[in-house]
Amino acid sequence: MADIKLVEQADVAGKRVLVRVDFNVPIADGVVTDDTRIRRALPTIAYLVGKGAKVILMSHLGRPSGTGYEEKFSIKPAADRLAALVDAPVAFAGDTIGPKAKEAVQNLAGGQILVLENLRFDKREKKNDPGFARALADLAEIYVNDAFGTAHRAHASTAGVAHLLPAYAGYLLQNEVATLTGMLDDPKRPFVAILGGSKVSDKVGVIDSLIDKADTIIIGGGMCFTFLLAQGKAVGASLKEEEWIDRAGEMLKKADAAGCKILLPSDVVVADRFAEDAAVSTVPVDAIPADMMGLDIGPETAKAYADAVAGGKTVFWNGPMGVFEMRPFEAGTKAVAEAMAANAEGDTIIGGGDSVAAVNKFGLADRMTFISTGGGASMELVEGKALPGVEALK
Repeated sequence: MADIKLVEQADVAGKRVLVRVDFNVPIADGVVTDDTRIRRALPTIAYLVGKGAKVILMSHLGRPSGTGYEEKFSIKPAADRLAALVDAPVAFAGDTIGPKAKEAVQNLAGGQILVLENLRFDKREKKNDPGFARALADLAEIYVNDAFGTAHRAHASTAGVAHLLPAYAGYLLQNEVATLTGMLDDPKRPFVAILGGSKVSDKVGVIDSLIDKADTIIIGGGMCFTFLLAQGKAVGASLKEEEWIDRAGEMLKKADAAGCKILLPSDVVVADRFAEDAAVSTVPVDAIPADMMGLDIGPETAKAYADAVAGGKTVFWNGPMGVFEMRPFEAGTKAVAEAMAANAEGDTIIGGGDSVAAVNKFGLADRMTFISTGGGASMELVEGKALPGVEALK
């Protein structure tokens, strides 16, 4: 990250520092139910507070309409949770760039924290509107981006403001980019990548990129059925993308030529419908009944995948092996998560998204080397795309 200025290089003492954090956290009945993202922002916040900065935090939360205040999307519960986690006063502004925010900024002393209301209450945020970016920038003297989870979006708070103030990367953003680029540029080998989720179309660029870098790619989730179709197998009522069958076949050939082993399921758990109480059975992949759908990898596949994970020195995972939210279809995802947790020799990296929910569900998060806060951002970085939020800091 030689071409990006880091937060520790900024002279922040007594200055108003605007920090883009990712407080897009789950909230139920006005209470944060998972504060992981808030905790991940604490090192940068604590550093700035310790240096006597006037810390102004901004974030989005959920998908409000963009036409003003909506109570269920208020960031106030996240601000309340932050106040319980930090050793500093935390104030909350009832708006983002309006009179309440301006007055609260004026009243801020060094070593104090102010949390602005949800950025997306104003539709100009997502449009990277210059006027909105300027209004945000006018609140502060220095900008810090510590929201890797939104770094793939060119919004006013991630890209616009960075061009209007001296801009720096916070510790979370630094750590995410360094870990993921290090994994791609100089992985310990064997490098094993596990890719799941429902659609091949969502992961084509990622698979293409990893074929050139990984030693083994494990394919699970709904997208495996498009690859099985490319091998000439019938997949019954399973999820499939007909228009991507040829492309899946091309990727299998490319991997073969590159010396990258692609592992596909040998057996799957099938059901008569998408439901917790469906009729379930396990079948080989070349014997999927026409009226059944595959909803998880089978036990034989889970064992093979776990063995491959156990042998990896760098293991990267994005996307579940099945519908792990339903008990009858959780075993494949759980087997992969447990194999990663048991791999004490390797670097185990969770690439955000549903994989994070899975390792949390199975109580294995603290046994992973690194867990990314940004599914979409980590995937675009792995794919080789430039992230607007990172580029804006250069």
